[in-house]
Amino acid sequence: MSHSHTDKKQSGIARVLGSASAGICEIGVFHPVDTVSKRLMSNNTRVTNLSQLNSVIFREHASEALGKRLFTLFPGLGYAAVYKILQRVYKYGGQPFANEFLTKNFKDTYDNAFGAKTGKALLSATAGSLIGIGEVVLLPLDVLKIKRQTNPESFRGRGFLKIIQDEGLGLYRGWGWTMARNAPGSFALFGGNAFAKEYILGLQDYSQATWGQNFVSSIVGASASLIVSAPLDVIKTRIQNRNFENPESGLTIMKNMLKNEGITSFFKGLTPKLLTTGPKLVFSFALAQSLIPAFDKVFGNK
Repeated sequence: MSHSHTDKKQSGIARVLGSASAGICEIGVFHPVDTVSKRLMSNNTRVTNLSQLNSVIFREHASEALGKRLFTLFPGLGYAAVYKILQRVYKYGGQPFANEFLTKNFKDTYDNAFGAKTGKALLSATAGSLIGIGEVVLLPLDVLKIKRQTNPESFRGRGFLKIIQDEGLGLYRGWGWTMARNAPGSFALFGGNAFAKEYILGLQDYSQATWGQNFVSSIVGASASLIVSAPLDVIKTRIQNRNFENPESGLTIMKNMLKNEGITSFFKGLTPKLLTTGPKLVFSFALAQSLIPAFDKVFGNK
């Protein structure tokens, strides 16, 4: 995923297929877990017992049989699938292109400032950060997915095209907070991954990493990313889960959180997120990094 002039470059088709496959596998395994995480982050009451936790997670279905309750964790699957596949193709497939551009034009600058090894890792992190900022173009799909998971009544029977027509640019509400979260989050994801490959695993060509090495480096990158982006992620989620006709600004949400819930509210859901979103991110990131070279071998590196 991270490249300098010494790393083998994979073809564009391999990057698209590898990252898309990782996105498909991720959504199939982890969508219910993501729903639980989003509902916990959206909850602004104190949870002190299992009964309250059950109500937060399963909402009006809390009293139903376990099997029925579990099926309620799949709202917004269509939006989630489209969003996740596009996101992973853009992020995991796009970062190497950004990294190659930066390496070609700024490698000497980074090497002189930080040394060859650290410079290479920081180039990868910077490329990730730029890609993370650009990810805001996919925000409407993310908004619709989160509303389906946490506030389905906001749809009121409207379909996708009707919502697009009605809401327009309102679907980009929270775009600034999204970019503010994605920039450090993606920097930490790709940077942590690259530092692990450079300093823990001692790899010279990151693209030659084994599945196990990709798994280890992905754990480092994913953990760093989730911790760094947690406060902004909570604010972003609360902006996006509001009713369409009753929006609230990020600053208002932030002030209310500090006033009513305290500073720790900015890390609400971090533990379950590390335990749930963490494995999801590790899974897809490691899978993409392993599948991209595999597809490259199949299709050849012309």
